[in-house]
Amino acid sequence: MESCRNTFEIFRREIKSYFESPVAYVFLIVFLMLIGFLTFMVSDFYEMRQADLRMFFFWHPWVYLLMVPAASMRLWSEERRSGTVELLLTFPVTLTQALVGKFLAAWAFLALALALTFPIVLTTIYLGEPDPGVIVGGYIGSFLLSGAYLALGMLTSTLTKNQVISFVLSLVGCFFLLLAGFRPVTGMLERWAPAWLVRGVSAFSVMPHFESFQRGIVDIRDIGYFLSAIVVLIFAGYLALDNRKTA
Repeated sequence: MESCRNTFEIFRREIKSYFESPVAYVFLIVFLMLIGFLTFMVSDFYEMRQADLRMFFFWHPWVYLLMVPAASMRLWSEERRSGTVELLLTFPVTLTQALVGKFLAAWAFLALALALTFPIVLTTIYLGEPDPGVIVGGYIGSFLLSGAYLALGMLTSTLTKNQVISFVLSLVGCFFLLLAGFRPVTGMLERWAPAWLVRGVSAFSVMPHFESFQRGIVDIRDIGYFLSAIVVLIFAGYLALDNRKTA
């Protein structure tokens, strides 16, 4: 019970810090404008004359590629730069509770940004009859995908005091997770690499798992992949911070 209370206090502290700055509002506006522009303009939504959300969810991994590192780069980099990480860890809060609280707060913020895209869904419903299973599956997959990107971003944030460096490292890491299973990349690998190597590279990718959600298929294996990635990356962040604390 005490552990949950401490985690919630960190969560509340972080959520409050987001909205005490105009940066959070700028982030939400840019995110919504980017998603809307890519869905309706770049994808020729109206010209296709087919009211579905396939292209809406298609762009999520690419938008998250920029937006999630931007949201996560300050999580620990700012604490380390200002020296408040040592102060934070002197409170009756364990490192695990601090990590989980910060992660959940950032994930909740991303969930809010995702929820604010719902007018796009309403527009599509108004124009046609999209498959509700695809909508639900797409949103679940997008939420889990943002969590995996966020956990990687939080890991890079523990490695440096510089937010820009954290952003770049997170961007590169997320780009690898995206491209590792991207069909043009796997197709290129199949031309010269053995099948086991192609499967090994693809296993690290978020794309095959996210694509299942895009089709409206909510598979426990895909959920397990994202949750496992989140846990492993948060644990890696724990090790990085714990090593610096004991160094």
